[in-house]
Amino acid sequence: MKEFKSYREIVYRIIGAAMNVHSVMNNGLLEPLYQEALSIELGENGIANEREKELRCYYKNNLLEKTYKVDILVGDIILELKSVQEILPEHRAQLFNYMRLTKSPIGLLINFGNKSLQGERYGYIEEINECVLLDKNMKILDYE
Repeated sequence: MKEFKSYREIVYRIIGAAMNVHSVMNNGLLEPLYQEALSIELGENGIANEREKELRCYYKNNLLEKTYKVDILVGDIILELKSVQEILPEHRAQLFNYMRLTKSPIGLLINFGNKSLQGERYGYIEEINECVLLDKNMKILDYE
């Protein structure tokens, strides 16, 4: 089974940066404000990132002409940001589709819209074309 542990430290740092943004800005603002603030926070913490980076997409190993614009990209990690009351299944589905189409190994779904920051970690297993929930140690949870 695929290992995601090598991403543990950088994911920890990304989530820490998101927590700093949330503690300063609180909840209730529009997503683009959090996106810009998080990009700044990541940079101030020495984490190179790109906002609204266009990623190439694949269909059956064929490169598509259309691209996907990711909220924030840190290396090969997709950060999908939300500012909603709660994370819904369609938010997860959106991230999973982006991970599959771009073959990105790690996706973080970060929600600034609640009183407490919400974050979920996912890994993409290309061999079976599935996204799996990861715990804080980047181990696969609830996978059969």
